[in-house]
Amino acid sequence: MSVSGWEIAALIAAGAFLLLVGALAVPILKLRKTVDAATRAINELTDQASPLLSSVHTSVDGVNETLVGVNGQLTKVDTITDHVQQVTTNVSALSALFAATLGGPLVKVAAFSYGVRQAANARRRSHVEREVRRNLKAQRRAGHRRGGA
Repeated sequence: MSVSGWEIAALIAAGAFLLLVGALAVPILKLRKTVDAATRAINELTDQASPLLSSVHTSVDGVNETLVGVNGQLTKVDTITDHVQQVTTNVSALSALFAATLGGPLVKVAAFSYGVRQAANARRRSHVEREVRRNLKAQRRAGHRRGGA
């Protein structure tokens, strides 16, 4: 049996392929160990992080509940602020109404009463001044009579 050139070429190609697979098998086996180690590390990390993540989840739930409560309180504060604004507007309108209705007459009454007080004081002063002048004149006359007699 004779071996043809193609058969020899096929045997050489098969041998080269076998060598190539053998050469690639070593890095692939090392890569498998690396992948296994990475898988173990990820599993350990997951086991360690699971309680922490559960705690974080519980904390986030608590924060969400607190925010719901805060939003409810802010709604109440908004309502109170609206009511205070309405009261302020009403007080401002009432104050303007009071000033327009009673402000003018009250100012006139105050001015009139001030004028009456000033006039009464001036009259009292003039009366006192008259009495003082009369007393001074009487004293001078009495002094002139004593000195002249």
